[in-house]
Amino acid sequence: MMRSHNAGEPHDAVRLGPLEAQVMDVLWTHGASTVREVINTLGGTRAYTTIATIFKHLDRKGLVQASRSGRSVRYEARMSREQHTAALMQRALKASGDRTASILHFVDSMTGEDRALLHEYLRARDEQGSL
Repeated sequence: MMRSHNAGEPHDAVRLGPLEAQVMDVLWTHGASTVREVINTLGGTRAYTTIATIFKHLDRKGLVQASRSGRSVRYEARMSREQHTAALMQRALKASGDRTASILHFVDSMTGEDRALLHEYLRARDEQGSL
């Protein structure tokens, strides 16, 4: 059963279909855009109605915000790509049977560079008293 959702109110984490992901990538890369601008950025091969429908879906999911600009509508991402990715990671942790084991396996799968980045970030947070 699908969870009811109020438009304009972002979900914790929403999985994106392939075309939804492409449209969100355009917004994250180029900022607020019209349907026509997204079509052009994607190579001009999609029908206007297809992209307009994708925007309606993304709006219903709380991922975009629409605003009128003259006679056209501009769509803007309600969260950054990084915020969306972090929300997906939180969703995966909530769904895992063992949160601790999932975190440890994830850290074990990280590159040395990523582990060093995480270590430095946590050390800096500790020094600030944020943990």
